[in-house]
Amino acid sequence: MSAKDDKATEFDVFITDFNGNLRGKRFPAESMKSIMKEGVKLPLSVVALDHWGNDVLKNGLVFETGDSDGLCLSTQTKAVPVPWASEPRSQILAMIHQTDGSPFHLDPRQILKNIVDRFKKMGLTPVVATELEFYLLDRESESTQRPQAPVVLNGNGRRLRETDCYSIKEMDGLSGFFADVREACKQQDIPADTIISELGPGQFEINMVHTDNALLAADHASMFKRLVSGVARKHGFGSTFMAKPYPQESGSGMHVHFSLVDKAGKNVFDNGTDEGSPLLKQAVAGLLNHMADSMLVFAPHLNSYRRFQMGAYTPTFAGWGYGNRTVAVRIPESPNVARRIEHRVSGADANPYLVLAAVLGAALHGIEAKMSPPNPIDGNAYVLGDMYESLPNRWDDATELFKESQFLKDYLGTAFVDAFSAAKEQEQARLYGQISDIEYKAYL
Repeated sequence: MSAKDDKATEFDVFITDFNGNLRGKRFPAESMKSIMKEGVKLPLSVVALDHWGNDVLKNGLVFETGDSDGLCLSTQTKAVPVPWASEPRSQILAMIHQTDGSPFHLDPRQILKNIVDRFKKMGLTPVVATELEFYLLDRESESTQRPQAPVVLNGNGRRLRETDCYSIKEMDGLSGFFADVREACKQQDIPADTIISELGPGQFEINMVHTDNALLAADHASMFKRLVSGVARKHGFGSTFMAKPYPQESGSGMHVHFSLVDKAGKNVFDNGTDEGSPLLKQAVAGLLNHMADSMLVFAPHLNSYRRFQMGAYTPTFAGWGYGNRTVAVRIPESPNVARRIEHRVSGADANPYLVLAAVLGAALHGIEAKMSPPNPIDGNAYVLGDMYESLPNRWDDATELFKESQFLKDYLGTAFVDAFSAAKEQEQARLYGQISDIEYKAYL
């Protein structure tokens, strides 16, 4: 897979909407110079479309404003190649602003930037990395809109049907695919690190290298999703970041690792002990305190809630612990200098910008309010669930908690809470208005 940026005849300019979908335009190469300088106009309402790309009339951004334009300005100094494209093409990730260039506070990237700026006022900088899980599928899954039996391995023709966690053999069979993923990441400046065969057959995880630029960490996650889809197609596969494509197999999550450094570059979560500093515990308390009302960000779709099951390495209540993968907030074993927090709630289907904004915002509130967490959990957290706050396990319940959250209004913005919940309620009305196949089989 070779670089084609210098020969690109077209390029894409896109922003990321509430659902993490990319929205934008495709241009001929000769427009590149002017667009990098002047930007691209899109309706401001585009950031707040529902999952299928429909206007959400209750968000106040459509008819009330005449569906007015915003200005999409590049977040990159140069376009990056799209090496999986059949014809030479490049891409530019943008952020939407008001037409005068001032911030548009419903853009998910801007929402995250606002949180990062609040940390900066305290002399702190988040250092962030994400871990993204996904499934490879037979290509026919895209045409049938059903997840067919997991992908056939290259070279040996063996279909993946059984869990083979941490298997090197599974990755060997897909060496060509993963080599092209790494090469595409290199060309797009996405710092992909470890590749892991995960719990589901055909399920994999790729971890990102940490960065002291939280916006860039979200950029990496957002562009990586597009990259995996494109490279998979090039190899004749399908792929999905759907939270729970198979009822009986592992769901796909997006774990967030973060620490905070001061102006001198010192990790303020490190106090020379395995427990970590008081600031770490305050951040943990904030995360636990605002986990339930932020659930709509972490699990934004109907399918998202199928992932949260007892004993599935997916948390069902707001607990924390050291080196414990059964809790929602884990403090990984590490050298003291690398003391950090792992947030294990979000699905791979969530918007990375909004996830980081909700996670970092909750940690910030915990620090500002000097909150104290409950005792950490040792052993199997699933048997201790009654002692901690349960997380909502229904989409509509999560929406109600989200709408009522003063924390989210204060830290992510009232306008965002109103617009995001309006989009989710419109999606719920459409999906809940459908009669499923199993209902007809059971009741007709």
